[in-house]
Amino acid sequence: MELLQKHITEILILLFLIVTFLQSGIDKLTDWKGNLSFIKGHFKNSPLKNSVPLLLGVVLLLEIISGVFMLIGVYQLITDGAKEIALMGVEIAAIVLIALLIGQRLAKDYAGAMTLAVYFIITIFGVFLLNK
Repeated sequence: MELLQKHITEILILLFLIVTFLQSGIDKLTDWKGNLSFIKGHFKNSPLKNSVPLLLGVVLLLEIISGVFMLIGVYQLITDGAKEIALMGVEIAAIVLIALLIGQRLAKDYAGAMTLAVYFIITIFGVFLLNK
């Protein structure tokens, strides 16, 4: 219980990101066709239009990997204070957000790109805390 209290800020950030990334990944898995259709429409006028299925698959894989790493990281923080796996998960999440930002900017969805900034700030704060 002492480790839980000692790392509560990191754990709360991780839980927020776990919900965000695992929900997004699971949604892509359970509704691949719907997501693919939406994303194809979103990127129809961008340089990425011919790569949408591949890029969506990469994002899906990285979201699931980061979510699982962060989930394992929460367990490790609570049980023995280890931060390495959690940090890898948050770093992968940051990379995913940067990739999504690039996509939003190329699609000229500036409002969507701006929304990602909130997630990125929280993620970078997580990286900062887990690097201490």
